[in-house]
Amino acid sequence: MLADGQESEAALLQKNRDVATIVGFGYEWSRFNQRELDPAERRRLFDTYFSIFPWELLPTGGGVGADIGCGSGRWSVLVAPKARRLHLVDASEDALAVARSNLAGAPNVEFHLSSVDSLPFLDNSLDFAFSLGVLHHVPDTFSAISSVASKLKPGAPFLLYLYYSFEHRPFWYRTLWRSTDICRLVISRLPPRWRYAFSQLLAASVYWPFARAARALDRRGVMPENWPLKYYRDTSFYVMRTDALDRFGTRLEQRFSRVQIHEMLEAAGFAKIRFSDSPPYWCAAGVKKLD
Repeated sequence: MLADGQESEAALLQKNRDVATIVGFGYEWSRFNQRELDPAERRRLFDTYFSIFPWELLPTGGGVGADIGCGSGRWSVLVAPKARRLHLVDASEDALAVARSNLAGAPNVEFHLSSVDSLPFLDNSLDFAFSLGVLHHVPDTFSAISSVASKLKPGAPFLLYLYYSFEHRPFWYRTLWRSTDICRLVISRLPPRWRYAFSQLLAASVYWPFARAARALDRRGVMPENWPLKYYRDTSFYVMRTDALDRFGTRLEQRFSRVQIHEMLEAAGFAKIRFSDSPPYWCAAGVKKLD
């Protein structure tokens, strides 16, 4: 599975990465190692991403897969039992340390310190891969998708989640987001303790009130279509706190429309591309074209 000498050369070959962003994610997953995440909530969130994943395409026994940008390993905890072998890849040593701890009881996992441009696998060797909320944090997202595609066998599925560009939201909603993005640009450049403090303040003063108001409106059947942060209406405060640090503590962030994601996947060699019509947006799955 591993190319000879590839892992030892990885540090010399990694170019499609942003060092400050990697360090930030190492800090995030050390702060929020996901061990406080309720198993039922983890499963529910997992299903929002993997509802479109074609499990039926995996070989008997689940095959060999990879979690590209595994972070804390919170999704691999649920994928590992379905695979014969699962590789967890991340560019952050601190994140990998958390993932190792979270999957310490899984005998079929391996961990790799690598960025997406030097994945430590032979070409055409993986039976599946997934990358959730990661590849919009690298300088060249298309190149990253192509790198993953090169490691997949023909006919192997790939699940991808990238931040959406609010293309189906009204002007006022996009304007509101732009104001929050200015906050992110400022907060993400602060020292770690201050990034953490401001993100938690936002979780308590913005995420929680809007989310709980959304829950109340939803239960009354009067939920506005474009209510901010309504995705969090049924999530725990722990998830809100994690995502607030994720959102406002990250320096490099890119956003893509559904059309752009489809074009990138197609250009990278994927077919049978489908999107989830439910949040989080956009979650897409494709199958590497047969030779």
